[in-house]
Amino acid sequence: MTPYNTILLAVDFTPDASRIAARARQLAHASEACLHLVHVVEHIPIDAAGEFPAPPQADLHAEMVTTARERLREYAHAEGLDDAEQHVTSGYTKQEILDHADAIGADLIVVGSHGRHGLALLLGSTANAVLHGAPCDVLAVRL
Repeated sequence: MTPYNTILLAVDFTPDASRIAARARQLAHASEACLHLVHVVEHIPIDAAGEFPAPPQADLHAEMVTTARERLREYAHAEGLDDAEQHVTSGYTKQEILDHADAIGADLIVVGSHGRHGLALLLGSTANAVLHGAPCDVLAVRL
């Protein structure tokens, strides 16, 4: 097996994120690969009627991105991944993960998978979407 050079770890801050990080860290160490962390802030639906009872959308979105950056720094530190490249992006999670993997030339994407069945499987999950659209290998860590 050829070792990986660039590994992308998709981080969602769930309680299981630590298990996923451990697998990515292990693979990066074994392959002497560069590890990148990415967290995606989902777009907030725009309320065209102006009935959104919170601060203006742009301010709220900027605050969410700032908070995500801080959480990603804390996560990286807690997981012993301080040396990993950290990226926070905005958009649709599955597409942003794929786009980021392509942009950095990742040869492995590591994501968590809850192993959904039935209707959830038919509708798809982020891990499933990444698996089917990835330009490289995907490791779906079963949770």
